[in-house]
Amino acid sequence: MGRETELACASRSVSGFRNGWISGGPTERRRSSRNAFPGFSPGATLAPSLWDGKVCGLYPRRVNSPLGSVRYWAVVGLVAAALVACHQQEQAVVGAAKSAVNAEQQARAAATARATKRDEQRAELAKISLPTKSMYMDVHEPSAWANPFLAVGPDAITLRIINADANTSDMGKGTMLRPEGARRQEIQIRPGDLPEAMVAVPASAWKYGRVVAVAEMPGGAAKDRAKMRRNVESAIQQLNDLGIVVEEWPGR
Repeated sequence: MGRETELACASRSVSGFRNGWISGGPTERRRSSRNAFPGFSPGATLAPSLWDGKVCGLYPRRVNSPLGSVRYWAVVGLVAAALVACHQQEQAVVGAAKSAVNAEQQARAAATARATKRDEQRAELAKISLPTKSMYMDVHEPSAWANPFLAVGPDAITLRIINADANTSDMGKGTMLRPEGARRQEIQIRPGDLPEAMVAVPASAWKYGRVVAVAEMPGGAAKDRAKMRRNVESAIQQLNDLGIVVEEWPGR
C-alpha cells in the first residue's frame, strides 16, 4: 500500500467515524461503516487485537508477543538456570581456591613449628658431649653397650638405657649388692616419638657421649623384615637430624 493510498484510507476512516458514530443515528452509523470500511460486513466483529491497525486494507496480521510465547519462557528458564549454575560453579571454584590457600598456610605453619621444635631438641642434646669412640670401639654385644640402645621392630622401638650408678665407689660394683640390671630400663615407643624420647634420656645414661646403637629387633618374622628395615632407616635419619652419632649393628 502506497503513501497516497494510506492517506486516503485514513481520511475516509476519520470521515466515516465522524459521520456515523458521532453525528448520526443508526442509519448513518451503518452507512458510515460501509463507507469507512469497504467490503466490511455490518454484522462482522472487528477484533483490534488481531489486526495491526491498518483497517483500510482489512488484512490480518498476528502480533506475536514474546511474553506470551512458551518458547520465550523456555529460553528465559534455560538462561536463568545457566546463570545459577555458573554462579554456583564460580562459588565452588572460589571455595576450592580458599581451601587450597588455607591448606598451604597450615602446612607451612606446621613445617615451621616442626623445624622450631627440632632446633630446640638439637639444642638440648647438644649439651651432651661428643662421643669418644675409643670407649666403645671394642664393644660388640648389646648387653655390654652402656649407651642408649634401640631395637627397632615393625611397629615399635624398644629403647634401652642404663642409668649411671649413683655410688661412685668401686666396692661391690657389678655384684649382687650393686647389680647393673637394677639400673637398666626399657621402654616401648612409637617410631614418630623417637626425638622426644631421646631428649628425655638423662645425661647420666650417655656414658660414651652422644652416640646411639641401632639394630633390628631379633626374632622378627620374615614378612616384617622390609618394614623393620624402613623403620631402621627412619630412626637413623631422625637421630642424625638431632645431631646424634649412630652405630648400626647387624640384626641377630
